[in-house]
Amino acid sequence: MNQQFLPVTAKEVTQRGWDAPDFVYVCGDAYVDHPSFGHAIISRVLENAGYRVAMLCLPDWHTTDDFTRFGRPRLGFLVTAGVIDSMVNHYTVAKKRRSEDAYAPGGKAGMRPDRATIVYCNKIRQAYRDVPILIGGVEASLRRFSHYDYWDDKVRHSILVDSGANLLLFGMGETSIVECANWLADGMNPAELRRIRGICYMSKTADETCVQLPSHKEICQDKKQYAKAFLTQYEEQDPIRGKRMCQQQDDDRYLIQNEPCLPMTREALDAVYDLPYTRRWHPMYDKAGGIPALAEVEFSIASTRGCFGSCSFCSITFHQGRIIQSRSPESIVKEARLLTRLPNFKGYIHDVGGPTANFRQPACDKQLKCGACKNKQCLYPRPCKNMNVSHSELIDILRQLRSLPKVKKVFIRSGLRYDYIMSDDDPTFLRELCQHHISGQLKVAPEHVCPAVLDKMGKPGRNVYDAFVKRYVAVNERLGLKQYLIPYLMSSHPGSDLNAAIELACYLRDTGFYPDQVQDFYPTPGTLSTCMFYTGLDPRSMKPVFVARSPEDKAMQRALMQFRSPKNQPLVRKALRLAGRDDLIGWDRECLVAPESSRNAGNRDPRAPRQTKTATRQKPSSEKKTSVKRSSKWAKAKPKKR
Repeated sequence: MNQQFLPVTAKEVTQRGWDAPDFVYVCGDAYVDHPSFGHAIISRVLENAGYRVAMLCLPDWHTTDDFTRFGRPRLGFLVTAGVIDSMVNHYTVAKKRRSEDAYAPGGKAGMRPDRATIVYCNKIRQAYRDVPILIGGVEASLRRFSHYDYWDDKVRHSILVDSGANLLLFGMGETSIVECANWLADGMNPAELRRIRGICYMSKTADETCVQLPSHKEICQDKKQYAKAFLTQYEEQDPIRGKRMCQQQDDDRYLIQNEPCLPMTREALDAVYDLPYTRRWHPMYDKAGGIPALAEVEFSIASTRGCFGSCSFCSITFHQGRIIQSRSPESIVKEARLLTRLPNFKGYIHDVGGPTANFRQPACDKQLKCGACKNKQCLYPRPCKNMNVSHSELIDILRQLRSLPKVKKVFIRSGLRYDYIMSDDDPTFLRELCQHHISGQLKVAPEHVCPAVLDKMGKPGRNVYDAFVKRYVAVNERLGLKQYLIPYLMSSHPGSDLNAAIELACYLRDTGFYPDQVQDFYPTPGTLSTCMFYTGLDPRSMKPVFVARSPEDKAMQRALMQFRSPKNQPLVRKALRLAGRDDLIGWDRECLVAPESSRNAGNRDPRAPRQTKTATRQKPSSEKKTSVKRSSKWAKAKPKKR
């Protein structure tokens, strides 16, 4: 491939004949020029619009030296923490420091600061006091209003206040970044800011034409006001019907958010993915072993954006929105042909999808005209009668991809909504998915089985998942395939108390599935679930919600989901006794754990499961081999009725 990386040194800027770059792009990720990385897309979009961009990735923030590498840019600095919020990147849900960073050279941790957007902006201000700074990416987008911060355990100001930046671009920024660049180039007329979609800015006066949110001071003092503010932000996060919003940050500063960007047309989205990406990490990282995150996406295709699933714990609604934007089949096939020409291609396209792989069009005909419904979800508590359900275009795309020369297998590994599959009267997609596009196991996300918890999550009932399990097993039996379902499950989500966790443990007992890993709920900015976690209220009804807060409460819920592990059994017994469920402690097969005396007993515990099999399937040579331990009856047995 003959494409060039954008300049990363002053020498490379000079070699291009530039006296100075228009923008210096500061990023907390390593420089990977691949369309799965936001900094690659935004920089290429600006380049395509005629702007000169220099890349400053993973700068040393301890001094201003790196930030002055290119001199003062002609128009300004662009700053992002990277693909992931820097605090999520650095810390587990238990607030323990992570030992690796997949977006850094060699996976080395610690190459970006905590709260990277703020730190980078402060260093730029030290170097160039009055240079324009624009911030964007997930960290900025989800922290654009006053928000609860899990790591500080308090409400923080908008990141626009703490960073001192001039503008904040939220959501997917291809259209807004070009408009903002033009605004800077034309002299930064303040009167023009009101018309630019997808941005936030600070004002010395309140804008009375906006929806007025409770102030920062009010939401810090009153959790009901916090819930009210969040619900308004959540409801107005729509590009068609959403309104501008205003939130007072302190005595004389107001945050103004304009309407979200309009959905991109297929032609516009196709054009973004047709830009001249090198699709490689920068060669300066070769000695360190490259960038691990690229291996996950190097041979994957992003086909869609947005999600109308609206899970409460997911930030996609607040960042990408509920209206689906998708690339044309021609664009996707064109990228697949390109992948087959890459030197390391082994015949396997690892993923074709997006936030939800099987959403290819807006949920209903009226969304592009009227917007997504304000107080109604498309799939919960049951699929809307107006929802368009079709996998036909996706089926056609997958057929074209797997017919390409050099392509041996096309996988779908990004999220699939099984409730959407169950809503489709045409069985073709599930059949072809099982036959051609999974490799031994399919991962789906029921998350829980307790109705009270599912209600807070915005997930379908257990009956929908059980029906999908039955259909999946039947399809594989007809195909003569032995393939497993791996459900993602979550502990400690708001609404989940010990009784709910016990109900889930009993379900796992009855189905014979034993999860190797459990996801504890992680309160991140911009989600409905995080609002519940902080306030103890469901902002939609203002009714109280149980929240597991203490480390012990969380540990007990996790232990119940892995009740067979000997190390978890003391916690399981404690949880069962606290919940008054001593009936589940004993020797009967319906019990979850044996009494304490069982460890001294000479006989085998009759409740213990039969020896489980470790299934190691042959993987493509480009993939990592994994061993997954599970009960052999999971894929065959029907869940028991209780």
